[in-house]
Amino acid sequence: MSPTVTLLDGGLGQELIKRSSAPPHPLWATQVMIDEPHLVSEIHRDFCDAGARVICLNTYAVSRHRLATYAPEKSLQEVLDAALAAADAGIASSPSASEVSTVASLPPLNASYDHTVAPDFESAYAQYRELISLQKTTVSAFLLETMSNIAEATAGAKAIRDEGVVGAVAFTLSDRDATKLRSGEPLDAAIDAVLPHTPDAILINCSTPEIVTEGLKIVAKSGIKFGAYANGFVSVDALVPGSTVDRLAERKDLGPDEYLEFVKSWLEIGAEIVGGCCEIGPAHIKAISTYLASEGITTSRNIGS
Repeated sequence: MSPTVTLLDGGLGQELIKRSSAPPHPLWATQVMIDEPHLVSEIHRDFCDAGARVICLNTYAVSRHRLATYAPEKSLQEVLDAALAAADAGIASSPSASEVSTVASLPPLNASYDHTVAPDFESAYAQYRELISLQKTTVSAFLLETMSNIAEATAGAKAIRDEGVVGAVAFTLSDRDATKLRSGEPLDAAIDAVLPHTPDAILINCSTPEIVTEGLKIVAKSGIKFGAYANGFVSVDALVPGSTVDRLAERKDLGPDEYLEFVKSWLEIGAEIVGGCCEIGPAHIKAISTYLASEGITTSRNIGS
């Protein structure tokens, strides 16, 4: 177990479901941020207060394709600026502000989980470079997350390295087979594909914690820094491009104590970065933070080495 662990925050979008009275929208967390930015700031603050040392900007749904499809009146820069302002306000209101870093999400560009609608390598590479260039002076690192296929992951990994920024690549795995991405491509092949671009870490995210545990045993063989942040969904099968997040159900057997047991197993495997994804809230992060403190493990705000 590492004496230093980078503690990420948890899932923002599902936390907004609990706090906002707005109707669901295909750009859910982005739309709420535009209409009720204080809610996003409050969630960032609550994660800081819970012990998270890395706060991810609310940029998961921000890509040219998604904005053009669901919010054509909004510019890419306008929404990125709004995400930064919401994070800055939330972090500044926490006593832990000085101990926290901010990172930006580099999301699946067209849809989560569904590799069939992903852009090709060249298109994805150009879009990721643009997103990085627009934010590289305002965040400490990037999380290329929920990568369901090798082409998109490789494009993002190359963009991170070519832009000269710190960045981690996070894969999402099949709910039925931890050896495969949601595209059906082998996880070990995906790792081999991104390693030439020297990511600062390889993670598994937005998969069930049971699958994460098995997948991390494969990632651990890569020899570089690794970690995970799982979701708390019953299943993601109901979510298709253009649908809304209220289709997904929260597990009832994954409270803070139960989630912590999974995190402990990841740490035993050698994970150095942990946190939470969808349905993993401030109380879950607080349980992790409390445990790490009790074990004398220092929490870090650095994604890279």
